Amino acid sequence: MELSKNYLPATVEEKWYQQWMDKGYFRSKPDGRQPFTVVIPPPNVTGVLHLGHTLNETVQDILVRRARMSGFNACWVPGSDHASIATEAKVVNMLKQEKGIEKSQLTREEFLKYAFEWKDKYGDIIYHQIKKLGCSCDWDRVTFTMDDHYYKAVITVFIDLYKKGVIYRGARMINWDPKAKTALSDEEVEYKDLQGKLYHVKYAITDANGTPTGEYITIATQRPETIMGDTAICVNPEDERYAHLKGHFATVPLVNRRVPVIFDTYVDKEFGTGALKVTPAHDINDYNLGLKHNLEIVDTLNDDGTLSAAAVVFVGEDRFVARKKVVAALAEEGLLVKEQEYTTRLGYSQRNPDTVVEPRISTQWFVKMAEMAKPALDAVVNGDVKIHPGDRFLATYKYWMENVKDWCISRQLWWGQQIPAWYAPDGSFEVAATAAEAVQQFAARSITITAAELTQDQDCLDTWFSSWLWPMEVFNGISQPNNEDINYYYPTSVLVTGQDIIFFWVARMIMAGLEFKEVKPFSDVYFTGMVRDKQGRKMSKQLGNSPDLLELIHAYGADAVRFGIMISSPAGNDLLYDDSSCEQGRNFCNKIWNALKLVKMWEQRQEDDSATNAAADNFAVKWFESRLNEVQLEVASLHKDFRLSEGLKAIYSLVWDDFCSWYLEWAKPGFEQPIPASIYRKTVYFFEQLMQLLHPYMPFITEEIYQQLTTRAEDDSLMMKQFTTPQAPVHATLLEGLLAKEVISSIRDARNKHQIKPKDPIVLHIETKHDNAFKQIEGMLAKQVNAKAIHYVQEPVPGCITLVIQKDKFYLGTETALDTTAQKAALTKDLEYLKGFLVSVEKKLSNERFVQNAKAEAVDAERQKKADAEAKIAVIEESLKSL
Repeated sequence: MELSKNYLPATVEEKWYQQWMDKGYFRSKPDGRQPFTVVIPPPNVTGVLHLGHTLNETVQDILVRRARMSGFNACWVPGSDHASIATEAKVVNMLKQEKGIEKSQLTREEFLKYAFEWKDKYGDIIYHQIKKLGCSCDWDRVTFTMDDHYYKAVITVFIDLYKKGVIYRGARMINWDPKAKTALSDEEVEYKDLQGKLYHVKYAITDANGTPTGEYITIATQRPETIMGDTAICVNPEDERYAHLKGHFATVPLVNRRVPVIFDTYVDKEFGTGALKVTPAHDINDYNLGLKHNLEIVDTLNDDGTLSAAAVVFVGEDRFVARKKVVAALAEEGLLVKEQEYTTRLGYSQRNPDTVVEPRISTQWFVKMAEMAKPALDAVVNGDVKIHPGDRFLATYKYWMENVKDWCISRQLWWGQQIPAWYAPDGSFEVAATAAEAVQQFAARSITITAAELTQDQDCLDTWFSSWLWPMEVFNGISQPNNEDINYYYPTSVLVTGQDIIFFWVARMIMAGLEFKEVKPFSDVYFTGMVRDKQGRKMSKQLGNSPDLLELIHAYGADAVRFGIMISSPAGNDLLYDDSSCEQGRNFCNKIWNALKLVKMWEQRQEDDSATNAAADNFAVKWFESRLNEVQLEVASLHKDFRLSEGLKAIYSLVWDDFCSWYLEWAKPGFEQPIPASIYRKTVYFFEQLMQLLHPYMPFITEEIYQQLTTRAEDDSLMMKQFTTPQAPVHATLLEGLLAKEVISSIRDARNKHQIKPKDPIVLHIETKHDNAFKQIEGMLAKQVNAKAIHYVQEPVPGCITLVIQKDKFYLGTETALDTTAQKAALTKDLEYLKGFLVSVEKKLSNERFVQNAKAEAVDAERQKKADAEAKIAVIEESLKSL
């Protein structure tokens, strides 16, 4: 079959992915092998894969494919997350725009029917993208966090923790998303530094009898729209300015509420006016002050962020519209003293990035985190769970776990697992899986009630409350304890995820694993970096700087996209994405493809050499075999440390430079000459080994080339080919190879500079104390630099081009007249550089602090540099004398 001019990824990718699927290569079942288990961080069912997902899935596929090729029973479980807030918002918008239906017009059951229809319509988009990327997931194990078994598991866990006293219900100050109309956990609030305003407002003072004293107290507030909820004015008891106000009251502007002046050291007398308005319903610190001083709570906001009837004025207005109206009204009444610019921090909803979160007192369900956090912290600190890169994220993990707060898990939504709490008409409740079980539990308390009289809690659970069970419940570990899969695949091997969900998900999975399985959920956590554009900005739809994955694959091919995102993504570090990295990947594919075409051309030119076995004594073969072994060992070591990007760079250099640029040139037969069959077979073997090494990174082109290299059995697939243990490289051969490359490059460069045509032969004279160093490469060297003869000499050869390479001198004899002036100029330039370099090295070695404090090997390296420079200087000076 004739090979195409360039590599054409589209047909290759579709062909091989379907064949891998048809042959069941991605499937995993428990057997006698050691499992290597990875669970995909479930992307939201609402969206499409962005470049952050692309990086994440590529890293996982590299690890899974390499494990599968290393003898492990690799199991990669795909799935998606129901994403309560985001999905419900999309379904609500769809109903409004496409059907003219408001959520309030539907029952819960009707709404959920539409939600599942929406999920079925859009949910497979992500799976299609993951397949296009080449990911080797076990598609028989797809899991969704609202699957029946998963739903059951979440409810089981809730009931268990409630019975243990870990889950409780109570009124607390929580974070409220007015757009989604739901509570949020602390971790779902993202803070931004903004330029705001401080409004200085006057409050009239009255005495204990309510008589105006004619005095005013001025407070500074960022949120004048909450003034109507004030229930006290607080000052520091040590602030002499306000000592006389003990027992006095202040009048809240606009609503004329009489509130006490209270004293507390919480107030910073140096900040603002030293007086603080206390609004317990709308600020966590004010709430705590209110509890301490037994203050009234006046909630002036509705759940959608509009002013409630309790505000009295501007009822129904949006909070930010109300702010402007309150400021105007205060100014009109002469109570606004001044406005000033002020830098502040505002919390925004992670799920609705344009929505400012409101602190709000609300009755919600919470998980006590302190007790569960301790063993999860210990598991990481003692190394039972290893974080990569640990130097960057271990301290962050420790800080959060040591300062963890109770987790608000109830959400005022319908899309999600409904909280299993059943309420009697008097407000008392029982937590149970079904109404029937709740009736029995009420009966145990001597309360007679029927299921029809009970009402289930309308709230659903935080999405993270389901996803923290992910490593267990994808194997039915909660819903069907001790089944074959959970006992075989759990704990999983490695979790690959983004650093931004270290608290939302990673920490909580460790807590859940230790709580419900009494063992860690995974052994290693690999944190990928954040994908940014070349200006350093985070990829986002709002900025329009995030490319579409399928468009990238269409333009460059899946392998090139995988290469592009991996080549620039060292573990944990943010990466600056640019299309040029995908172009580099495409060029790499074409380079490999052209190498295949060259090798296939040799196939028909083989010459039987079974009697002599030319490969055994061929330097190119021996050198590349050592180089291949060296990189195979290096890549294995890098993978062990999760340095995948460095591994790809090592393979890239081996394929592009060592194999394509050097080995194939050295092994190539002369024009219309045959190639010894043993050397051809070795070349094919090397190509196969390279493709196997590269396969986890670039699966499609490597499988295609593996199959093209020779006729294969039907079940011979590269993705199932097992790695063999590399041999130790021969160090001396590697050094000879480096010398050969340097000599050939230098001589070719000299020929170009002196305009000696490639077809014109030269005579090469080598002046060296180690002529054995060149014996192995003589024939190859002569062919590569077109030397008709190589001689060893002990003194300069006049009338030649002189080169100094390492400590040896090379004289290029040619029939072309030479310009010794140019030679002198080149050698003089090299001499000046080396003398300058020698001065810098000597300066470093004369620094006592460096010599005493640096590592011994660093000092030795500098001394070796000094010796090498001195030797080269001596050789060049001698060469200049001969000219």
